[in-house]
Amino acid sequence: MNYKYPVYRPNLSGNEKKYVNECLDSTWISSKGKFVSEFEEKFAEYIGVKYAAGVSNGTVALHLALITLGIGPGDEVIVPTFTYIASVNSIAYTGAEPIFVDSLADTWQISPEDVRRKITPRTKAIMPVHIYGHPCDMDEIQKIAKENNIFVIEDCAESFGAKYKKQHTGTFGDISTFSFFGNKTITTGEGGMVVTNDKTLFDRAVHFKGQGLAKHREYWHDVIGYNYRMTNICAAIGLAQLERADSIIPRKRKVAELYIKYLNDLPVEYQKEDKDVFSIYWMFTILVKINEDREPLREHLKKNGIETRPAFYPVHTMPMYADRYQKHPVAENLAWRGINLPSYPDLLEEDIIFICEKIREYYG
Repeated sequence: MNYKYPVYRPNLSGNEKKYVNECLDSTWISSKGKFVSEFEEKFAEYIGVKYAAGVSNGTVALHLALITLGIGPGDEVIVPTFTYIASVNSIAYTGAEPIFVDSLADTWQISPEDVRRKITPRTKAIMPVHIYGHPCDMDEIQKIAKENNIFVIEDCAESFGAKYKKQHTGTFGDISTFSFFGNKTITTGEGGMVVTNDKTLFDRAVHFKGQGLAKHREYWHDVIGYNYRMTNICAAIGLAQLERADSIIPRKRKVAELYIKYLNDLPVEYQKEDKDVFSIYWMFTILVKINEDREPLREHLKKNGIETRPAFYPVHTMPMYADRYQKHPVAENLAWRGINLPSYPDLLEEDIIFICEKIREYYG
């Protein structure tokens, strides 16, 4: 179905075509070419981190971060159950065990208190996920990690441009990851980034992502590596997107501001921005009053040309991770009631008024 208002639509009105055509004209279209290193350098500079390595998507970025830290069978990684499946699957790929924790009711982010309860001698890392572009409580996460001598892997797939206490997400963890899928704040179509301030970790990540190629011997491979490299074409799009990040992010926040304004008298809740936080509202998400309202409301919006998505289902409820019964009441509550509304930066005020009117229409 072609929606008048899709959940997301990237804005590609900058230098994207120009840079891609430059790749085509030069014939440098795969993982070698000037745009890869330029995008990596400019991205690191933008968020304020020392090193950045481009990869083919956000999921492999997570897997690369985990193997870079040496995480594998016998290890545990603490992760919120209220997240996209990639966060958890990447842990399973290594042979480590994902340990699920609940979320906070106000910010919807990982619960530090539940993290503390779940730490065992096998815990090797915490993976905070900045859900829907709102940063986690990184002070508490870092404190817990330091007390227990464990790693922090930030999953920033949804939070490019977001800040915690004026510091970009992705700069707190030992190693952090980003996604540039087509619905992300800046996109490369498919792509991701692994970032760190640790030179050793950076070197390990680059080594693993390039098929384990030895540094000083041609076509000699000294570890089992992966082909996780970003193409020059993807990097060209990413660089063009990055050039306009400071105009895209305020527009996304404006979209959220307008939703809040026009939904204020309706029986729905939304994710609120916590103190000391700069959210990018990657997906503006509402919670209906009762679970039973969600699908009828989504169907009503669909009939009016408005695409929506359900909030992330808690991963602990999915068949491959439901081998032992668990309850995470906050995450479950958010999941069953949540709806992602159209959240792309080019939405106009009249578009948001129309969407909100249709929600009002449903509630009569």
